Amino acid sequence: MSAEEPAEIRRKIEALAAQGVDVVRIVYPDLIGSDRGRDILLHHLPNAIGHGLAFCRAIYHTAARGEHSDIPGGLDTGMPDIAVRPDMATLVRLPWEPGVAWCIGDARDPKTGLPTPESPRDLLRQVTDRLRQTGLTAVVGPELEYVLLDPDPDSPTGWRRYTDAPGNVYAVGRRGDPDGHLLRTLRHLHDLGIGVSGGNREFDGGQFEINLDHSEALDAADRAFRFKAAVKELARIEGRLATFMAKPLNDGGGSGFHLHLSIVDNDEHNIFDDPDQPYGLSATARHAIAGLLNHAPALAALLNPTINSYKRFGPETTAPWLIDWGLDNRTAMLRIPPERGAATRLEIRLADATANPYLAIAGLVAAVHLGISDAAEPPTPMSGYGYDPAAAPTLPTHLGEALEALEADDRLIDVLGKSFTEAFFTFKRDELARFRSYVTDWEFREYAQLL
Repeated sequence: MSAEEPAEIRRKIEALAAQGVDVVRIVYPDLIGSDRGRDILLHHLPNAIGHGLAFCRAIYHTAARGEHSDIPGGLDTGMPDIAVRPDMATLVRLPWEPGVAWCIGDARDPKTGLPTPESPRDLLRQVTDRLRQTGLTAVVGPELEYVLLDPDPDSPTGWRRYTDAPGNVYAVGRRGDPDGHLLRTLRHLHDLGIGVSGGNREFDGGQFEINLDHSEALDAADRAFRFKAAVKELARIEGRLATFMAKPLNDGGGSGFHLHLSIVDNDEHNIFDDPDQPYGLSATARHAIAGLLNHAPALAALLNPTINSYKRFGPETTAPWLIDWGLDNRTAMLRIPPERGAATRLEIRLADATANPYLAIAGLVAAVHLGISDAAEPPTPMSGYGYDPAAAPTLPTHLGEALEALEADDRLIDVLGKSFTEAFFTFKRDELARFRSYVTDWEFREYAQLL
């Protein structure tokens, strides 16, 4: 270890070694929010900090099953490297894997030292920095749902619900969780230190929701990213599959990714609260609401980023369908919870659990920034059961429509950056093209016998 290494890094390495850690897992998010990375031995950590770990940049252009999109900077340039350096502020021990510590890395161009254009974490930094230049900071509290599945060789998919007992919404204990999956998971996540506050059985059999604390936007995205990776890994240890698919089963509901968002000023005062204004919401809160509503069609591409995402939407689903907002109304796309004061916040219910936390939060912050900059005003809040298409515009109904809405939203693209959005468009349109050419089980069942 060289004398030039910062003393703080040396102390962290020595502390890890004293705790029996000999491996550091360095991960970073790809475009779909999946964790990519490498396990390195502890003694190699100084080199990783100094020089970075080399990965092929085309990993950002690689779909869930390995297909590559033809995005500039990847295949066309010979699949060059990116250098991923660990962010030591994110270093934690893995409670369920002795001897291993976990660290999020930042991807850089090894020639320029600049962020890789496709890096979701750097996109969020870029957007939050733009808001911070106005003296404002976004604070986010993520809520994520997932479905737990058991192996089933007789099922067409190879999986079945972990438990299928109906009517156990918000049940606790073994009634809706006979093997104690939730408590084991909560305890491991607490020991991981990602700010877990609690969890419960959700609407469908085998579906769970776990809530995370509120924090600054980048930290919230880091914790949501780690949460999803950790839950999937803990399910693997149990011999199960935890899926964050928007709608994994035909006979069930969807899994949401609700994001509670507030804005604080330089004195950390919540500027959405104003007891003298209608509904106890400040003018800034109204402008933020308007920004989210105005850019909602484009935001759907980031918050509902898969073909499967749009099978969660529709009337009578308890998922959003219309571009509207309401006061403590869970049928609205944007709900205002009843708390005021420091707890005043917007709950954006648009996203599903497949959303990349960094891209979803970046999109929301960008729309809020635009709404505040424009001093935009929202319509009157909706009331009642919010599935009347005569009352408000509908959200995009499929991924292609959402991508078109994002491409047409020049102002949102200006905040997100053209380099990122062009890569995102290519990546997602390749996904659409592959799906359109794929013969589904539904088509065979529908047509093969009679036609």
